[in-house]
Amino acid sequence: MIMPHDADDRYLPGLNIQQQYIEEYLVNYCKQEDLIEIRWGQKVLAVSQTEASVTLRVDTPEGEYDLIADWVVAADGGRSTIRKLMQLRMEGRSYPGNFVIADIKTKINLPTERLCFFDPAWNPGNNVLVHRQPDDLWRIDFRLPDGETAERALEPELLHERINAVLEMINQRNDWQLDWATVYSANTLTLAEFVHGRVLLTGDAAHLLPIFGVRGVNTGFQDCNDLAWKLAFVVNGWARPLILQSYTQERVQAAREICEEGGKSTRFMTPPSRGTRLLRDAVLSFSLSEDFPKDLLHWRTSRPHDYHNSPLNSFPDADRKFDGGVALGQPLRNVKLGVNDYLLDRIGSRAGFHLMAFVGESGLTANLREILAASKNEPFPVFGVVVGASAPAAAGVADVIITDEEGRVSGKYEGAPGTLYLVRPDLHVCARWRQPTAEQVTQALRRAVAH
Repeated sequence: MIMPHDADDRYLPGLNIQQQYIEEYLVNYCKQEDLIEIRWGQKVLAVSQTEASVTLRVDTPEGEYDLIADWVVAADGGRSTIRKLMQLRMEGRSYPGNFVIADIKTKINLPTERLCFFDPAWNPGNNVLVHRQPDDLWRIDFRLPDGETAERALEPELLHERINAVLEMINQRNDWQLDWATVYSANTLTLAEFVHGRVLLTGDAAHLLPIFGVRGVNTGFQDCNDLAWKLAFVVNGWARPLILQSYTQERVQAAREICEEGGKSTRFMTPPSRGTRLLRDAVLSFSLSEDFPKDLLHWRTSRPHDYHNSPLNSFPDADRKFDGGVALGQPLRNVKLGVNDYLLDRIGSRAGFHLMAFVGESGLTANLREILAASKNEPFPVFGVVVGASAPAAAGVADVIITDEEGRVSGKYEGAPGTLYLVRPDLHVCARWRQPTAEQVTQALRRAVAH
């Protein structure tokens, strides 16, 4: 099956970037920033907080010290020390059974696609995933027999035997080298709140999600996209701390949706009952010859979530006047403007709100010009984006001008002349109008920063 995608997407879905590369990129970026200091080999021993600050007791090879901060973001992973020190409990479900992930280095002559084998002869009742990664690395992922420990599964002789069985199964009797291996289990767990005073949890520290559908780090990135701009607005005095409650509302809802979908994926991969297995096997069998089961084979991969219930959204009645486009709470959709030129590249490089105005051949109306000009008086960054069939005259009020001769942007956004979108710094829509007033836009901006 081909994963669904849009012709305007910059990248095809299912790109696989290994964790070590992501960590390398992040560390290299941090080294370029004067405001970021990385302290290796240190461990948090205790957390305490007042209404004004958080104190971390930190252990180092040279001794202990106290680190005092206005805010603490706990992004310390699935075994989060800060979560444990604060005695925060997750809700949800842990599924029985363990899985092995093994990355091996070898040359295999197979297409770049994900292969999933159900009930293979060498691993009856379980499943095996195989897919290509960069640099001649191949990932092998398989479920262990019930009751087998992680220590037993990672014994070199047994692991070697099982990897050879997988290669035999795909007709690739190659020499190989083990790059990395571990054992994991499937969980659908989340904290009910991600904000605890001045301690904010994100990523796996806030939720534990099943690996099926590459939801872990992708969901963590989405958490950070939501949290970063809100915390920045609080630190700069542009928004009250109350705005951080919207982080918990939006991302806990997203985590719960992923837990529900991840539970379905886990039950499909490892049926917990005879009836579930019968249904799964029937879907697999019929999918070879029939179209009707294909919806049941939904890949449920990571995706941006819609914040349609966000407390930062405004004017739902105005939103309902649109038949299509990008609705309240949804992330902006990309549009290819030219060779290596995309809408989100033009907009996403600026940290702030965006007012996206659609104009006709006559250019900016007096009303839209007044709204864009007034937005420059806000205490926080608001950027004007003007979209028109030809390069519209918008001097002084437009930070970005997008020529839309073929109407592809206006078509995707249902952007008739006079239409205005208000877009958050994380590129989710928080208001849109057919014919806005300056007062409405001001109200929406105030609501979007929790004033």
